Amino acid sequence: MNITHLTDTIRKHPDYDKVGMILCHNGVVRGTSRDGRNVSGLRITVDYEKLEQIIREQKNRPGIIEILVEIAEGELSVGDDVMLLIVAGDIRDNVIAALSDTLNAIKSTVTKKTEFFV
Repeated sequence: MNITHLTDTIRKHPDYDKVGMILCHNGVVRGTSRDGRNVSGLRITVDYEKLEQIIREQKNRPGIIEILVEIAEGELSVGDDVMLLIVAGDIRDNVIAALSDTLNAIKSTVTKKTEFFV
């Protein structure tokens, strides 16, 4: 995963002159679960069909120029990157809302995670 590569890809988009904001999310494996237990790692599975559907839908939002996503699949260790999500669009209100909604949709319908506890 390379956030610089993804932002460079957006900068080459034919409609880049309409972009006023690029917003990035970089999810990382935490050392603790939401309930405070120590985590040694996790396993991620991805539904790529659903991912493509979500990206298509979110790109149709007003002002959104591009959405790029990379998700690590398989077993990951604490500190590893889990997901890169980049949304480029015209104004802050449109881009922040699209990133938030895209991230929530991915987390709830695209990825499944299994935590491994210490």
